[in-house]
Amino acid sequence: MAAGTPLLFASLGEAVAERAGVVNLGLEGMMLLGAAGGFLVMNATRSAAVGVGAALGIGAAAAAAHGLFAITLKANQIVSGLALAIAGTGLSAIIGKSVEGVEPISTFHDEKVPGLRSIPGLGRIFFEQHALVYVGYVLVPLVWLVLARSRLGLHLRAVGENPAAADAVGVRVELYRYGAVVFGGSMAGLAGATLSLAESPGWTEGITAGRGWIALALVIFATWNPVRVLVGAYFFGCLDVLAFRAQLIGVDLDPTLLGMIPYVATFLVLVAITILGVRRRLGAPAALGTPYLRES
Repeated sequence: MAAGTPLLFASLGEAVAERAGVVNLGLEGMMLLGAAGGFLVMNATRSAAVGVGAALGIGAAAAAAHGLFAITLKANQIVSGLALAIAGTGLSAIIGKSVEGVEPISTFHDEKVPGLRSIPGLGRIFFEQHALVYVGYVLVPLVWLVLARSRLGLHLRAVGENPAAADAVGVRVELYRYGAVVFGGSMAGLAGATLSLAESPGWTEGITAGRGWIALALVIFATWNPVRVLVGAYFFGCLDVLAFRAQLIGVDLDPTLLGMIPYVATFLVLVAITILGVRRRLGAPAALGTPYLRES
């Protein structure tokens, strides 16, 4: 559960952004910025909660920059996202240099939920986790309800499917797209803070280890559905932990090969989805990646 939580946050935010028609390949950079900025602020304020708040703000600001290029200036979304990923990676290394290898002053510890933790078999798995895992439990149904059962969600999905039709009935396409992209960025920042403040407390350059790219693949694997995002995130979290568990029980394989397990699985899933997509539409928003030009 804990290992999959950073993937859950990043993928959930990206699924919302892509539902509105905007692709953001900058997840890796935003996660790194959130991890570095969150840890830096936590160390300065001695509060993990304030560090999380800073990470949310940093991720949102980075995503807003992507929105400026992709939504307002109608630039190529792929190029803008890749630029954000590269810039975020470099900038995080610079701002995090002063705290690299520093012991965290405050972190998130496992919290046992009274009553629920005593459920046979499942209690220790689901309800003896740090607070951010429980935030993930709440966010998934909340996002699903907003997307599937609210007027806000209807408008957001409309601007991702047919922005011209949405605009014709008075929906402000750019506003909804900005909101979705900024939400996605804040979730990526939260994913990074989850790594540096809870999973592996501390800051090291490249702490995300490619999880941002796995999160992008996971959105496709989950067919832009928040509930499937949760299942997929915990599945990949399981594969991530498997590499460490295998070494503990004495599996005689090179640790590097074991560490490749989640990445190889990502590749295989994408291949399977591509083959499946030949026969069946996966449910991608029709206007995904396409800037909206009102004049046309």
